[in-house]
Amino acid sequence: MKIYRDYDQSALDAQYNLRARVLDHQAYFERWDRESKAARASRPCRPDLRYDVEALDLFPAAKTPAPCLVFIHGGYWQAFGKGDFSFVAPAYQDAGISVAVVDYTLAPKASMDEIVRQNRAAIAWLHKNARELGIDPGRIHVAGHSAGGHLTAMMLETDWRPFGLERSPVRGGCAVSGLYDLEPIRLAYLNKVLGLDPEAARRNSPILGVPKAAPPLILALGREETPEFLRHQAEFAEAWRKKGLALEVADEPGVHHFSVMDRFCEPGSILNRALMRQISV
Repeated sequence: MKIYRDYDQSALDAQYNLRARVLDHQAYFERWDRESKAARASRPCRPDLRYDVEALDLFPAAKTPAPCLVFIHGGYWQAFGKGDFSFVAPAYQDAGISVAVVDYTLAPKASMDEIVRQNRAAIAWLHKNARELGIDPGRIHVAGHSAGGHLTAMMLETDWRPFGLERSPVRGGCAVSGLYDLEPIRLAYLNKVLGLDPEAARRNSPILGVPKAAPPLILALGREETPEFLRHQAEFAEAWRKKGLALEVADEPGVHHFSVMDRFCEPGSILNRALMRQISV
């Protein structure tokens, strides 16, 4: 029986079961762990800066005030933490960009609404404390992978007034292999942990909340993603363009959901060049 578009339950679950699709996924996680530990041990780092109920790690640039790249990790909103993604910092730190890697409370302890709120609170805190942190408050960019791509899109659709800001503190965004329509997530096996109801799925689907004005956005994924991930990006890009918003697509050929993060960190890659252009403007 079809439950979403042309997918029955098993077929829909398979579209989002990335660990089953990429059989050597554990090797990526282990390498990310090694590289993250090395980054924290060898790089300037201000760990565990409390921004709200959670904390972030700041990898400051040598010269301040510097632009800041806020990185939001993936893990289907229910796995990983900031310490697993310190490996993203060196390439950007070497380019004179401070990097803030954000923690947020995971599902099922936190609802999707709360996860989104926490990431907004992190960005507002960075903006308000930018001078003390050596950050240029006018050059805060946000990027994220997978669930972090979803959260990045949600940051660009934020009304910042409840966070004490009159305008967006985000100058640009980069969503990598993101999820922009949470209805299939609600219907897939992932919802056993997430606990989305139809209203929460609609409320937190970026494709349903594209604003009239927003900072420039980069969308990117590995071309070996599942058809559902390809659909998410294609439909979100179309919705973004229909509003006349600034958009660049920086897809990487020959990579999948996990290996795309190698390109994110690789100076000179399609994705890295796009993000560096955005930050340097």
